[in-house]
Amino acid sequence: MDGGGGSSDMTLAFELAALKRLAEPDAVFSDARTWSKYVGVVSEEPTYVVTNFTRKNRIRQDFFSGPRGREESLENVKRQFDTDRHVLVGTSDEDADLADRVDWEYLLVEQAADAAGWELGDPEEEAAPESTEDERDDWP
Repeated sequence: MDGGGGSSDMTLAFELAALKRLAEPDAVFSDARTWSKYVGVVSEEPTYVVTNFTRKNRIRQDFFSGPRGREESLENVKRQFDTDRHVLVGTSDEDADLADRVDWEYLLVEQAADAAGWELGDPEEEAAPESTEDERDDWP
């Protein structure tokens, strides 16, 4: 993904839910760094949730929402990181509305993955697997 307009002067923010939809979030971040100036994560989740996810996946982010809400975070990021484009990758109409309110471009994670050649993970994979071990049919 070259950012559509061909500009690498871009700040790219992933909604945590969008990042979780990707099969290899660490590889996505590494790839995004080759054509984005700044890459980070925003979420309404508590800071420790974002931190745990990024540590587990060895993601080095340039910014994250921290204790602030997503809207305030995106506004602050836009002021702090003066790039030609600011793009939010999300998963919902709510994310698209947020991007519109703070004057960011919006990409649905599936569109971003398709354009950049990223692999999506299986959303069902995160669900608890069905247990077949220790099942007994001799219980009353």
